[in-house]
Amino acid sequence: MELSFAIVGCGRIAKRHAAEIMKVGTLVAVCDTDAENAAELATEYGVRMYLSLEEMLLKETELNVVSICTPNGLHAAQSIKCLEANKHVICEKPMCIHSNDARAMIEASIEADRRLFIVKSARYNPLVIALKNLIDEDQLGNIYSFHLNCSWKRSPNYYLNSWKGTESLDGGTLYTQFSHYIDILFWLVGDYSNMTGFRKNLHHLSSIEFEDTGAICLEMHSGAVGTIHYSVNSFDLNHEISLNIIAEKGTIHLGGEYMNKIIYQQPALLDTEITQHVNGPHDYGFYRGSTSNHQQVYDNIFKALSGEQHVVTDGADALKTVIFIEEFYNKIKIS
Repeated sequence: MELSFAIVGCGRIAKRHAAEIMKVGTLVAVCDTDAENAAELATEYGVRMYLSLEEMLLKETELNVVSICTPNGLHAAQSIKCLEANKHVICEKPMCIHSNDARAMIEASIEADRRLFIVKSARYNPLVIALKNLIDEDQLGNIYSFHLNCSWKRSPNYYLNSWKGTESLDGGTLYTQFSHYIDILFWLVGDYSNMTGFRKNLHHLSSIEFEDTGAICLEMHSGAVGTIHYSVNSFDLNHEISLNIIAEKGTIHLGGEYMNKIIYQQPALLDTEITQHVNGPHDYGFYRGSTSNHQQVYDNIFKALSGEQHVVTDGADALKTVIFIEEFYNKIKIS
């Protein structure tokens, strides 16, 4: 099956998408309101460039799939326009920053009979997959408690002259930095029934419109209790993404900068050789992002669009993360 793709939003992550698109199909067009960014990516891949999404959708009649790589606050409207134009959509994380918009994206996908894929690249981390299999096979038994720690570094310069750090286009630290790991947590331990917590802006008072630090306490439908700690104030460098699970039949602690190491396990249920197959993070020079698994994302989307029964993250699954973050932000004000 030959697929033709376009990219909307020609920033840093778009380059990763473009490279993976060329492995499964053909990139035919790119679009960005920033002419310089659009021209750079279009020239690199020898494709047509547009400064307007509406113009691109009007002229690129043979286009199959559009990858949305724009700021978070634009994801919903742009995805819906592409779906209404009968294109499949691949939307970068987070899906969007309001649950009503997420539901509208899902409805547009259903009405157009087109697929809506949300990039959840952390799900392709081999250690996470192995832990998911242990839980699904009941090798850990009942999960009693958990702790997710997300401790990264984002200096004030990261937010300088950028959409990042704004309520309208960024949405919040949980959306931009840590939504992948919120998704992983619920994928592994199930849905929550109750939450409380704290939010503070301790170091970025003049550079962001929301919190840089938070702590959340959760009660799950299963009865398990746990916590999430997150911060972008780690000194100088990213510290870790770690998950500690205490269960009936074992205790497992995954850690490292991007959940790439087995810190502790008793009994030894995870093969330590798995860590050799964990990809490194996106490296943007003055900061490092989440694990780079876009090859697996596109491989699996290609299989799904080719008619194979293949597990990919769709809008309904990604909606859970948006609902959780939105509820936390609405319920817990910055103190």
